[in-house]
Amino acid sequence: MSKSLGNIVTPQDVIKQSGADILRLWVASADYAEDLRLGPEILKTNIEAYRKLRNTMRYILGAIDGLTEEEFVAAADMPELDRYILHRLHELEGQVRAAYEVFDYKRLFALLTNFMTVDLSAFYFDIRKDSLYCDSWSSLRRRSCRTVLDRLFHCLTTWWAPVLAFTMEEVWLSRFGEAGTSVHLAQFATCPAEWQAPELAAKWDKLRDVRSVITGALEIERQVKKTIGSALEAAPDVHVSNPDLLAALDGVDLAEIAITSGATLIAGEGPADAFRLDGVKGVAVVFKPAEGRKCARSWKITPEVGSDPEFPDITPRDAEAVREWQARSGRTV
Repeated sequence: MSKSLGNIVTPQDVIKQSGADILRLWVASADYAEDLRLGPEILKTNIEAYRKLRNTMRYILGAIDGLTEEEFVAAADMPELDRYILHRLHELEGQVRAAYEVFDYKRLFALLTNFMTVDLSAFYFDIRKDSLYCDSWSSLRRRSCRTVLDRLFHCLTTWWAPVLAFTMEEVWLSRFGEAGTSVHLAQFATCPAEWQAPELAAKWDKLRDVRSVITGALEIERQVKKTIGSALEAAPDVHVSNPDLLAALDGVDLAEIAITSGATLIAGEGPADAFRLDGVKGVAVVFKPAEGRKCARSWKITPEVGSDPEFPDITPRDAEAVREWQARSGRTV
């Protein structure tokens, strides 16, 4: 952008077309130690980052709608995945505060956007959406997830508020209304020390590595071979020869974290033609289609569908959730 060349992008035009927070996000993402550049492509990148961020907050708002303190689950009682996310939040808080203290907004932008994109949207939300949508209202897993989402809401809104002043105010008031005063009057959310779980985090970092191999194998089946339309049509065999990874996988529901209808863990190298990733040693995946019928509610394919005679088109888990909903609402399907 050069005034002499006449290719100026005026702040007023950016604000009018995209909103003031796009301009604020650009400033935060830029390195002020160097010459600042602004043009259509740079703005486009920031608009896309803002869109993803806004969609994440919209998802959280929808998932915690109607949440009451009665549903809250103590961190110590949560499933491992939820405790892992709380640990990541605790880690992130220290990094966010450190970035603010030295006015390193570029690092702040990278920390928060990476967490929201990689840890939340592509991982935690992806795994937990089945629980949110299909578990019974009173299930520990669903209540635990909504508790974590509440903590995420408070952390992300207050941590982003100095940068995205208008957006975070909108998000805050969308939940609390005028009674919620303003996010800018709230203190930075703090994460209690009890959320720290370094050993658990090390375990789940390994599980994420295994998950990446499974996801890679299924993407080939879906995108290249066209044998499946979604991961729920698969029930892969997962061969693991790495003893550390095998130990981490002990007692873990592989199908849950891989978002498949089933998965079989097999100790060993696996066949030569199995799918492997260079960055994850000792894991090989062999695709197998899921067997059984498709649940009309969760879309999982399993022989369990129809085992409850009252609900012949869904799994027993979903049948129990429907029964609880009927009892709470006084309505029938």
